[in-house]
Amino acid sequence: MDATIAIGLDDVEAAPSVVAIGFFDGVHRGHQSLIARTLKIASERDARAVVVTFDRHPMEVVNPGARPPLLMTLEQRLAALAAQDVDLVVALPFDDSLRHLSPMDFVDHVLAGPLQATHVVVGANFRFGHKAAGDVTTLADLGPAFDFTSEAVTLLEMDEAVVSSTEIRGAIERGDVAQAGRWLGRPYVLEGIVVRGDQRGRELGFPTANMQVDPRAAVPSNGVYAGRFGLPDGTWQPCAISVGTNPTFSGVTNLRVEAFLLDFDGDLYGLEAGVQFTHRLRDEVKFDSVDALIEQMHADVARTRELLAD
Repeated sequence: MDATIAIGLDDVEAAPSVVAIGFFDGVHRGHQSLIARTLKIASERDARAVVVTFDRHPMEVVNPGARPPLLMTLEQRLAALAAQDVDLVVALPFDDSLRHLSPMDFVDHVLAGPLQATHVVVGANFRFGHKAAGDVTTLADLGPAFDFTSEAVTLLEMDEAVVSSTEIRGAIERGDVAQAGRWLGRPYVLEGIVVRGDQRGRELGFPTANMQVDPRAAVPSNGVYAGRFGLPDGTWQPCAISVGTNPTFSGVTNLRVEAFLLDFDGDLYGLEAGVQFTHRLRDEVKFDSVDALIEQMHADVARTRELLAD
């Protein structure tokens, strides 16, 4: 059963809790390991298992120009956290009021209120409080005054790297969606609304769903990918995905994410959908002719079929 989701603490009922805190962008394997530890301790203490996150990336408030591209929308992140078998997910509004809390005031406001934290689980690189003045040592030092214990979970390592949102963003920006998927524990999904494009794909025999994505989202580097498109009935339709500016045609300057659904005929306009990226097929190329582009598109679709059949 999925968790209860609360925006802020005002409507949260008071109960002893074991609390995990973090932004959790991507809810990747490292986050899942931390939450699994939270669940274990909550079970041992017969307490509520709670995940505390924030409604926006802290850098969006502290230094908007330095905010990284995001792996998930807030809605995606809350849904993924709620599916981790915890009892409650709390999204704190990260505003100027929260931003300026000292580490002690943060603990008092967030952990010592209705959450009644008895134990707090964080990543080894966790920072909190005004100007990120608090760290895992600060949290441990404050615990006795507020009657909770705490622990810092060692960051997970896979493929000779620490699994982190930053590493996953880097893989996506390089177009290495397979590596990003290994660290996430599932294919990377980019969400958006299907909008009307210039209809050029239809003219070429490859009608595409043109995705209008959140400008804050992490978008794979320009190229062609294999993946799946989420349909309203909950199924995922195999597709070939183009990310780029269609350099074979002049006049296109804005970045486009377009999915050609294999063996599908239907109207997708206006649909809020997700596109899974599973494999990178090739770089974006400017072709000498439309015929050469069409020939390559047939090859891309054939390769997509092979990869997704496996």
